[in-house]
Amino acid sequence: MTGRVGLGFDVHAFGGDGKLVLAGVELPGHRLVGHSDADVVAHAVADALLGAAGLPDLGTLFPASDESYRGVSSLALLREVADRVAAAGWRVSNVDVVIAAEQPRIGPHVEAMGLNLRQAITPLEPEVVTVKPKRAEGLGAIGRAEGIAAWAVTLLSRVTDR
Repeated sequence: MTGRVGLGFDVHAFGGDGKLVLAGVELPGHRLVGHSDADVVAHAVADALLGAAGLPDLGTLFPASDESYRGVSSLALLREVADRVAAAGWRVSNVDVVIAAEQPRIGPHVEAMGLNLRQAITPLEPEVVTVKPKRAEGLGAIGRAEGIAAWAVTLLSRVTDR
């Protein structure tokens, strides 16, 4: 079996009006600044999938210069990415996500986040997608609660029955 690993990263600062969305879950707190809904988790997962499949990155596929993506749901973009990855002959074996945030508290929402990510990518088993909250313990911009960062790692397997 052929497999590939992808790594995705995204970070956005707090600011502006609107809702805070992480992995499709609305959370209390200030909105993250971005062209779409600024969902750093969905963005990191999408870039991990695209990288593993050898496809262009999220910003190339869905540029901030294109007004049609203003305010768009990042989970919708993730669904499109998952479709492109599948069309390229890959199956998602797993996704592992780390979210770094001082606020809001992420722990109570990881189950809903994992479910949203699984549904956006494909109907995956619960253990295939993991979401882990971390704090920066006061260090750097994340530790000062200036924004939120997310990292995602994914493993893709080549679909052999094509």
